[in-house]
Amino acid sequence: MVTQPEVNPIPQQDLRKNCRSDKYLNGPESEEGSKKPPLFRDRIRELRRVRAGDLRTNPRNWRTHNEKQRRSMQGVLQQVGFAGALLAREVDDGTLELIDGHLRAGMADDQQVPVLVVDIDRSEADLLLATHDPIGEMAGTDQSALNSLLADLDSSNNEVSELLTELANRTGEPIQFETIEPDLSPIFQVIVDCENEQGQKEIYEMVTAKGYTCRIVSI
Repeated sequence: MVTQPEVNPIPQQDLRKNCRSDKYLNGPESEEGSKKPPLFRDRIRELRRVRAGDLRTNPRNWRTHNEKQRRSMQGVLQQVGFAGALLAREVDDGTLELIDGHLRAGMADDQQVPVLVVDIDRSEADLLLATHDPIGEMAGTDQSALNSLLADLDSSNNEVSELLTELANRTGEPIQFETIEPDLSPIFQVIVDCENEQGQKEIYEMVTAKGYTCRIVSI
């Protein structure tokens, strides 16, 4: 039985209390006082804290997680904790279906975890699922800046320490996606109907003997 997730939306008044002006919530205004239209839509509906075990795994999730990655993630969670929200959308039965955060959700199970609930449909969720991680992987690495950062870090967790060492020895380059142009050259073929398998074999041998490329197809 799936329990209804606990809803803890961020109180609007608390947000306003932490801002110097309402303009930070409502967006910039022109000199005439009218709001400028946002460049991008804000699809975040709310922040909820939900039992991880109640989150639905996305059936189209294509990411796999090996044991080394699991141990590294567990080490960071043990040392720091949850410092970023999982991403999910509410489906027809009211449950939350994950878009990002499957690995962390699988590790927490009975724990309440932060989840950003987004107001998007299935096709938009599929687009995020397909591109969320690959876009991040396109970033390159400023190795000197990374080494400077790593020099100030230390961890008592063996898996995290090993990860930091690997990062120090890695030279990251953006992913280069090769564009493959399809071969649209015309192909001219002849299909011959044969009465039986023996006739098919005879025609095949006769045509291949003349230097033509053939293949036998039985329908």
